[in-house]
Amino acid sequence: MIAALIAFLFLLAGLILQRREGFPTDKAVTWVNAYLFNLVLPALALLYIPQIEPGWDLLIPISAAWLTFFLSWLLFGILGKILNWTPQVTGCLAIVAGLANTSFLGFPVIEALYGKAGLPVALLMDQGGSFLLVSSMAIIIASLYSHQKGNLGSIPLKIIKFPPFGFLIGTLVMSLMGWSTPEFLIPILTWIGKTMAPVALLAIGLRFRIQKADFRSSHFWLGLSYRLVFAPLIVFLIYRNFLDPDGLTFKVTVMESAMAPMITGSIVAINYNLAPRLAALLSGLGMLVSILSLGIWFWFLG
Repeated sequence: MIAALIAFLFLLAGLILQRREGFPTDKAVTWVNAYLFNLVLPALALLYIPQIEPGWDLLIPISAAWLTFFLSWLLFGILGKILNWTPQVTGCLAIVAGLANTSFLGFPVIEALYGKAGLPVALLMDQGGSFLLVSSMAIIIASLYSHQKGNLGSIPLKIIKFPPFGFLIGTLVMSLMGWSTPEFLIPILTWIGKTMAPVALLAIGLRFRIQKADFRSSHFWLGLSYRLVFAPLIVFLIYRNFLDPDGLTFKVTVMESAMAPMITGSIVAINYNLAPRLAALLSGLGMLVSILSLGIWFWFLG
C-alpha cells in the first residue's frame, strides 16, 4: 500500500511539473529515462533473471507474453500499412500494446484475486516474458521504426549499446549456467528495483495530459482494445487446450495477459520518440480503464 502511494505521488509530481512554466520537461524526461535504462533495468535483470531455472514446464505461461507481443507487431504492422500510419505510431502501438503491465499492476492484482499461490506464475510471465521482451525485442522494434532513412546499418550497434540488452544477455548466460547473483549485491539491486515503478510513473506524468481529442483517437482505442480485450481473448482460446481451464495457472496466465500496457514499454517508445504522447496515454489512462476490464475478465474466468 505504501509503495502504491509513493508511486502515485511521483505520477502526481510529473503531472504538476509539466504544467509549470519554465520547467525543462524534455530534459527531465531524458534524465529519468537515462536512470531507468542505464541503472534500474540492468539491476532488475541481475536480480531476477539468474533465478529462473530453465525448464519446459515454464514455457506455457511465458509463451503467452511472447505470443501476444509478436501478434501485436504483426497486427499493427499490417494496419499501419493499410491505414498509412506513420512509422512512429505503428512502432508505438506494436510495443506498448504488445506488452502487459505484468509486475507493477499485475503482481498486486493477482495476489489480491488469487492469493500468493498465483504469484509464481505471474513472476514467470513477467521475468521470462514481459521483462525479456522489453529488454530485447522492444528495443529492436523501436530501433527499426525510429531510424532515419539510410541509417539501417546503425540499428545493430544501437541495440548492442543499449545497457539493459547487454545485462539481459549476461544474466541469461548466468541462468543457463546455474550461476547466482552474488549475495552482497541482492540488497542493493532490490533497493534500486523498488524505484522502478515511482520513477517510471514520474516519466509518464511528465508526458501525460488528457484532452478531449484523446478520447476520439482511434490509435489509442485500438491499442487499448488489443491489450485489454483481444490479447487475453487469444490467450484464453489457445491456452485452454494446453492448461486446465479451471486451474490457477490458466487463470493467472489469462489475467496477466489482460493487464494494462506496460509502463516500461511506454518509456521505451518515449525514449525512441515513437509517438510519446500516445505511449504515455496508453499506459497511464490504460491503467484506469483496465480496472473495469480486469473485473470483467475475473468474473468471466470464474
